[in-house]
Amino acid sequence: MSGMVYAYFDMPELPDIELYVTRLAERLLGEKLVSMRIFSPFVLRSVGVLPTDFTGLRVISVSRIGKRLVVGFEEELFVVIHLMIAGRLQWQSPPPPEKRAWGKVLLACWRFDRGQLGLVEMSPKKRASVHLVRGEANLGSQSRGGLNVFEATPGEFRQRLTRENRTLKRALTNPAAFDGIGNAYSDEILFHARLSPVRLTSALSADEVERLRIAAIDTLAEWREKLLELVPNFPRPADITAFRPEFCVHGRFGKPCRVCGAPVQHIVYAENETNYCANCQNEGRLLADRSLSRLLKSDWPKTLEAMVEGQDSPPLGVEGRGQARA
Repeated sequence: MSGMVYAYFDMPELPDIELYVTRLAERLLGEKLVSMRIFSPFVLRSVGVLPTDFTGLRVISVSRIGKRLVVGFEEELFVVIHLMIAGRLQWQSPPPPEKRAWGKVLLACWRFDRGQLGLVEMSPKKRASVHLVRGEANLGSQSRGGLNVFEATPGEFRQRLTRENRTLKRALTNPAAFDGIGNAYSDEILFHARLSPVRLTSALSADEVERLRIAAIDTLAEWREKLLELVPNFPRPADITAFRPEFCVHGRFGKPCRVCGAPVQHIVYAENETNYCANCQNEGRLLADRSLSRLLKSDWPKTLEAMVEGQDSPPLGVEGRGQARA
């Protein structure tokens, strides 16, 4: 573990979180917590509930709220884990000796008779967090309010997409708008929908909105099932990645598009990168960074924290065609 080096960090998204939910449920449901230890003073973001309050309680549920993992215990106590960019979980069975084995990368651990769950973070920027919550009613504070595309009607999807005039990339990745979609899968969704990442939501036709909705459902469902096949055991930290060889555009800048063969293009702004195929998504036109700078500054978060927390800039008031051109 100490020798592992991450070249890229990207936040786990809905398919990755669902993979964790499934593998955690297989190992934790019905298990009694022996101990919870918090090693970093910055990872625990809640007050009022102590780690020792969970000792001896059994796990009765594993779920997610957006990109947050929720482990439910008896007596309506919950552990909410937000992995952020570089946070990952590790399962060790049988549990290791009770000592801090990985230096600064181990932020917290939960020991059970059959194994230990560890929260690790390989980045020097410690962004992962743990909230301890008492009462199911209080879990609502962990939600950013994003719409679940699997449960939304076509009308609900259209209303959520168009309630603000945003670029499609920003609309999809806003956690207050849509649930569990981030940088990687928004690229894949827009590719399958054959839509430019900088089209404005107000400029879409009804057919394009429906095409985007179907692409979102199909892409997320396909990868949710595919990850369960690709990672049959508990995922190692390196198994949770936004750079998968089977992707169509995300992380494939300069490589041939799987449909038309043209090189995949990208736009880079602040800490974010957007990948697209000019032929398949923008009628062969390149999206030049310099011509998009004003648009992106108005409609793109400057930090990863701003994206995660849905701290949006004011809605765009862009008139005209709704299509950025080089």
